[in-house]
Amino acid sequence: MPILNVRVSAKKSPELTQSISGTLLELTSRILNKKREVTSISIDYVDPNDWIVGGRSLTELGKSSIYFDVKITDETNTKAEKAQYIREAFDAFSTLLGNLHEVSYIYVEDVRATAYGYGGKTQEYRYHYPV
Repeated sequence: MPILNVRVSAKKSPELTQSISGTLLELTSRILNKKREVTSISIDYVDPNDWIVGGRSLTELGKSSIYFDVKITDETNTKAEKAQYIREAFDAFSTLLGNLHEVSYIYVEDVRATAYGYGGKTQEYRYHYPV
């Protein structure tokens, strides 16, 4: 039941939104083994003039960048799975956006099952009382 909050330095378009969400949905389900039907993705677009790395805008640098975090229930994925996810997501965004700045961040956030949930139920509750 992950939720992904994505920031991308690009001009907003329905096509790019579809490509980003489709790519992240595929990676999240394939590598992190998360259910597609409860995966939520929110995408914000940031003007490259307003994204600063090392004191210079991405426009000046001629680069693109991303930041996203994905919240997953703690202890549901291995270090190797998370490392693979970060690597493949970076590569996918490099393909989608082109000229991706190395200083693009991906954060896989392990959230405690007692403090995380949806539909009014925690993940801990779902573990003990599966439907």
